[in-house]
This record gives sequence, C-alpha cells and structure tokens, in this order.
Amino acid sequence: MIEGGDARHLARSLRARPGELIEVIDPAGFMLTVRLDVVTVGRVEGEIVGERPHEPEPPANITIAIANLPAPALELVLSRCTEAGAHAFVVFQADRSVARGEKLERWQTIAALAEARLAEGVRRAVEAWDLAFLCREREHLSNSLTAVVCETADTDNLLRLSEAHLNLSLGAGLGRLKGKVFRIGHLGALNELEVLATLGGVELALDMAGEKVELGSGVAAAQRWFQEDGW
Repeated sequence: MIEGGDARHLARSLRARPGELIEVIDPAGFMLTVRLDVVTVGRVEGEIVGERPHEPEPPANITIAIANLPAPALELVLSRCTEAGAHAFVVFQADRSVARGEKLERWQTIAALAEARLAEGVRRAVEAWDLAFLCREREHLSNSLTAVVCETADTDNLLRLSEAHLNLSLGAGLGRLKGKVFRIGHLGALNELEVLATLGGVELALDMAGEKVELGSGVAAAQRWFQEDGW
C-alpha cells in the first residue's frame, strides 16, 4: 500500500488507474511489478505480480562520444543518454560544431560582449541605489561580479534574509570586508531577464536588512541600459 505524497503523485500527476502495472522499489532492494487495484489521492493498493533484483547501475560503464551541438540539443542528448545508463561523455569538436576552430574567436567575442552588457546593467542598478562599488575606479570594475558596499546594513544579515525569504544567493564580503560588502555574480549562462529578477530580489533584501533603497529603481536603471544598448 502506498500513502501520502506518493499516492497523490500517482493519482493526480501520473493519472494511474486500476488495472495498470507499475514498478516499485521495496526496501529490500527488489523491483516489484504491481497491478493496481485501488487508486485514490490518499491511498494506492495493488497486487505484486513479479519481482526482480533492482540494479540501478548498468552492468557495463559506457562512455559516449558526441560532437559539440548547440546548447539545447546537447543538453537534450546528454539527459536522454544519462537516463539510458551512460556512464560518461566525451564532447569533441566536429566539422559542423558550433564552436569549431575557425569560429571559436568569434564566439569568444560574442560571449565577452554579452558578459559586459549584463555587468553594466548591474552597475547601473547599484548607482541608482546610491550605493558604492568596492572598486573605486569604474573602468576597472569586473565583468564577472560586482562588489557593493552597504552604508548601514550588515551584509551577513542581508545574505541570510535573501536566502531565507527569496531563495537568492549573494556573495559575502571576505576577511576585513565581512559584514560590509556583498557580491552579485553575473557570469555564466544567464540573460537580461535573469539579471533583472536578481536585481529585484536584491532590492527587497536590502530593504529587509535596513538599507533603504527605492524599490524598482535599480531594475528600471538596468532596463533602460539594456534598451539603450539595443537588442
């Protein structure tokens, strides 16, 4: 008998019906084949009609070589092969790969420009909040992360509040900067919308921590920059 959340998942999400066969792993390590008799959101009952040892790992370690593909296609292939039991992958550059040799420099340039664009959006937000950068020379600010100095809030408390209430992870000040500085990362697989969402969360966290900023001011400043920079 299956109860609780698992029963609710079977009945509602998976839409299981009496008479269907499902497979269930029992605590002893066997894969049980069960024919369902009763299916409700509170209880699922059935008859065990078969069992076999549960072997979650394939008997052989299979490594799959795959040519570099555009990100969505590569992610799909890797996930499907993992589900099928692949142990490891080797991604190689083929003649038709997106980042093959003659195009690599071009793609590196595109990535660097995108990184700088997002970083500038974050800087415009910090300036709209009237907070200071840890680095005093704007031309030397990093495109990977932005370190921000708080005037009144304890940034350790700021990080705790952002994580607890917004599920937003920010970087802490290190060493003598602990409690005085927080860091916003903006390097990697992210886009303008994700940056704007992060800035909105930072504004709420700053307000909760007692660092008064005008809600929406940083988001609006970043939006204006993205619009100004073009699409």
